[in-house]
Amino acid sequence: MSPQQNSTRQRLIQAALQLFATQGITETTTRQIADLAEVNEVTLFRKFGNKHNLLLATIEDAEVFNRLGESLGRQANHADDLAEALRAYAANCLHLLDQSPEFVRSLIGEAGKYPAESRQAIGRGIQQVNQGTAQYLATVLNHSESNGEQPIPISSTTIARLLNTLLLGYAVLELTSESSQLWRDRDEFLHDLVNLLLGRAIFSPESSEPFQHRSLGVLEDERVHPAPSEVITDLPASLVHLILRRARKLGLQDSALTYVLFASGLNPMEMARLQRSHLISDGEQNLVQVNRGTVRQVPLNQWILGKRYGFRNQHPLRQWLKSRKDDQSALFLNDAGHPISEVEIRLRWQTIASEFLTASGQPPAIEQAQQTWCVEMLMRGVSAENLSLLTGWEMDRLQPYLQRAKEKAALEQVHRLDQKPGNQSVSKISNSE
Repeated sequence: MSPQQNSTRQRLIQAALQLFATQGITETTTRQIADLAEVNEVTLFRKFGNKHNLLLATIEDAEVFNRLGESLGRQANHADDLAEALRAYAANCLHLLDQSPEFVRSLIGEAGKYPAESRQAIGRGIQQVNQGTAQYLATVLNHSESNGEQPIPISSTTIARLLNTLLLGYAVLELTSESSQLWRDRDEFLHDLVNLLLGRAIFSPESSEPFQHRSLGVLEDERVHPAPSEVITDLPASLVHLILRRARKLGLQDSALTYVLFASGLNPMEMARLQRSHLISDGEQNLVQVNRGTVRQVPLNQWILGKRYGFRNQHPLRQWLKSRKDDQSALFLNDAGHPISEVEIRLRWQTIASEFLTASGQPPAIEQAQQTWCVEMLMRGVSAENLSLLTGWEMDRLQPYLQRAKEKAALEQVHRLDQKPGNQSVSKISNSE
């Protein structure tokens, strides 16, 4: 095939992929594909015969499915914790599927109309993804076992097949239905997915009794079968300030990213979706708009656990945006200058926070930034109803945070009482007795 013929073929494949991704396979015509590729429609038919053959070539030649595993090798070399590696991979897959919702809907929903060759191409693509995922997981499993973690009695190939099947199923549900009552949000789904694959969803580590789960078809009486409460492990102020200080030393974007995590309570997926246009400034107040699910606005706090970071002239996020010379619309970028993904945000967090340890002796997890923000807001007087609006969460999800805020308030009250001079007399009486 001559270079010119190859160029024409690749232009048609790229044009088809772009249109399939934006408007779906059924709604895309061969004329639209030819026009976008700047060739005659007859050329498309001469090279591919029909649209379904072009779909087959798009899947095989453009390696649509392989895009899901494009960063696996790099991730595997940095992933020692199996649970975090599984979650990062799953989040990355869903993020990539989010970028082409119409293509996913059409590819799955219209599969029954495809000829056998196209369906076989889809099967081969999924098989390639499973093979790449299995290699990634094998590397991570080796790292985790060398660090003393218990081996998993399931092969990496089996985990890969289960993982990708569940991810694709979840993506289809999310992209084809207006709402789902199975999980409150994607974070909860990823949490349950990792626990299931690691066997944690079968038996509680504290007890031999099995966990009670939400029924997928029938609502159970939660008073009889309560769901396990989320464990809130907010970070102490001293550690948060150390993390923010280190982020500032690493660069403007790391400083801005870490500031937004602690100043807004957004999770990594929401952070990855932020655009420049989502930053709203009104005099002294800065907000970010979150467009996932119910559109909501969240303030960027100036004060974080007793220290001020959002000065007008030294605002971490504004300093980062002012330094940029690119025309990307995303609020945060990866090292290649492209919109950052959730996985890359997690990797940046590991770089920033990995040198610190929490009271449990573990490096801080990125989820603890959100937990810290929520607890701080409650401690500073934000009502549970208002926090529900800011986070987009139902009130039942806030119950563990309310309990944690009450515990901290009690500890602070006792600490204040202990500072009063009158308490020293009690100590003297106790000693004399």
